[in-house]
Amino acid sequence: MNRIDSRLSGVGAGRRIVAIVSLTCAAAVLPLASAHAQSSTPDGAGSISEVPENRGPVQAAHADAAAFARTHPGTTPPGSNDFSCKPSAAHPRPVILAHGTDANAYSDWSAISPALKAAGYCVFALNYGGKSGGDSFGTEDMRVSGQQTADFAARVRAATGASKVDLVGFSQGATVTRYFVNRLGGAAVVERWVGVASPSYGGVFYGLAPVVDGIPGGAEAIEAVLGQAVGQQIQGSPFLDALNEPADTVPGVSYTTIGTQYDEMIQPASNVALRGQGATNVSIQALCPEDRTGHMNMVYDPFTIGLVLRALDPGAPEPICAPVALGTGIPQMMYESNFGGGSSDGS
Repeated sequence: MNRIDSRLSGVGAGRRIVAIVSLTCAAAVLPLASAHAQSSTPDGAGSISEVPENRGPVQAAHADAAAFARTHPGTTPPGSNDFSCKPSAAHPRPVILAHGTDANAYSDWSAISPALKAAGYCVFALNYGGKSGGDSFGTEDMRVSGQQTADFAARVRAATGASKVDLVGFSQGATVTRYFVNRLGGAAVVERWVGVASPSYGGVFYGLAPVVDGIPGGAEAIEAVLGQAVGQQIQGSPFLDALNEPADTVPGVSYTTIGTQYDEMIQPASNVALRGQGATNVSIQALCPEDRTGHMNMVYDPFTIGLVLRALDPGAPEPICAPVALGTGIPQMMYESNFGGGSSDGS
């Protein structure tokens, strides 16, 4: 795979951008503390996780999956969370999928999960980082979400008998799983980590986030309105700075990021790439220039799905390059996010 030198995701993205614009004006007058105040040590209070169990159909588009998830809470991606599954000799490690911000497992993985299952993997997916009483996941402290992921991985290993697992995270899910690997001892039980549209070094929301963050009280305003996880994913956040020091990788794990130069949430797009040893950074356009898929469409883009399969197994078939128009899926996702009646992110 080619290396590149040079959320924040999907469904709730439209709502998030509008909110940040509003906060740019409002933060200066909000009675909040210093813009760079550190969060207290997490204790897990208020952050919930769940293992979805209801079976849902395969989806071909992110917005359709998000809409189905909104009206069918607790749905698991097709092919996932069969705790009777035993890994094969060809694929001895179960694959755990981690969704993005303000989203859930079904909204983000209803194309990749069945593809992995068809390829012979045992597949599992958790809804992590939910606010108690809320209707979506991936909004709370990512340190707590990382521990929830660690606990889920232990359950998967116990059920399957596997000594190690592989992790695939989309947007925030990539950072949550990397926190598990790098900071919670996950390197001992993880062989391969794959980050799709990983906000490894954060996003700037078209330059709006640094403006808000620079206003006294701005950082707290972002977290109060959009959730703590969003503030933690902004470029230069204390959370990301700490996670990436002294290195953004740890020995013993194979890391792969998959990014697009047309990422509508992470700018600069080079912020997806990891810089430490053991990291391979793949650019969609370096391999398929005519595929102009963006952040929101990546987990439903067939070429990207093929890259995920290859990252997990270099012997998997080479993905077929096909044209994808710039902006594919964005209007539908923006509509679902703002008018669908609920969350639909994937960051």
